[in-house]
Amino acid sequence: MKYLVIVAFIAIIGSLGSALFFMMRGDKTQDNERRSRNMERALALRIGFSILLFVCILLAWKLGYIHATGIAPGQ
Repeated sequence: MKYLVIVAFIAIIGSLGSALFFMMRGDKTQDNERRSRNMERALALRIGFSILLFVCILLAWKLGYIHATGIAPGQ
């Protein structure tokens, strides 16, 4: 589970970097519609990876792989 979370974080950062690349690219040969489609796809992947990471964390908590450690109630 730990490796899945690490891979998900790397995928989120990679897709965010990809979206930034397509947004900042000022190439005149590529039209704006195609560039925005690529950026849209990269951001959609980032959202999907973020949701997957959240679900994996909830699943790990439910299966007992991770435990909540916070302030004890009543303190």
